[in-house]
Amino acid sequence: MSEPSTDAVPSGAPGSQTLARGLAALQLVATARSGLTAQQVADSIGVHRTIAYRLLSTLSQFRLVAKGEDGRYRSAAALAVLGASFDNNVRQLSQPTLRALADELGTTVSLLVAEGEQQVAIAVIVPTNVFYQLSFHEGSRYPLDRGAAGVALLASMPPRPGERDLVQQARQQGWIITHGEVEPNTWGLAVPVRRRPPSPPTCVNLISHREDVVIDGRDAVIKAANELSEILS
Repeated sequence: MSEPSTDAVPSGAPGSQTLARGLAALQLVATARSGLTAQQVADSIGVHRTIAYRLLSTLSQFRLVAKGEDGRYRSAAALAVLGASFDNNVRQLSQPTLRALADELGTTVSLLVAEGEQQVAIAVIVPTNVFYQLSFHEGSRYPLDRGAAGVALLASMPPRPGERDLVQQARQQGWIITHGEVEPNTWGLAVPVRRRPPSPPTCVNLISHREDVVIDGRDAVIKAANELSEILS
């Protein structure tokens, strides 16, 4: 799990600083699969344990986190409600198609959207029929100009001055393959999902250490992206 540094918590008026710290604590707990103690949250956001405990208590009151019998805080039900509201339930609507695709190809697939100058993973599906697979966290962010997903998202936007040739290639052929741009020795295949404005640019992405898996999976990913274009339109 990547944890935000103290510098990631904005400074400012007391009220805004408290809100920023609370949101940072919520983000930490939400991305920690085994939960976090109050001390771990305090260390991560750079505050005293007492302050972290107060923040977590407030989040617990709103059912955004819950404290387990082991003393660790984990995501609670109200957070799922908030997550489901993102972009008109796009994550939940996409999961059946993504699950079928991941299991068919035996590799991790994901749905990403553009947010400012970043690409954000809003759904990451690992196949159920393999013992080892590449994966990454939902909510992971990367620069928009990196990797197959970033190229596919840029291809869904109007042309930009100085954009990479790969972006134009993705616009013309409707898909793109890259190698080693996000992680060394990793292949990526991305296909834009056509959506009406003001929906953000969206794409389906496949990752693998094996080039043959990516190349052989191209048609299936294109089919899934077309299916999602209809579902999310």
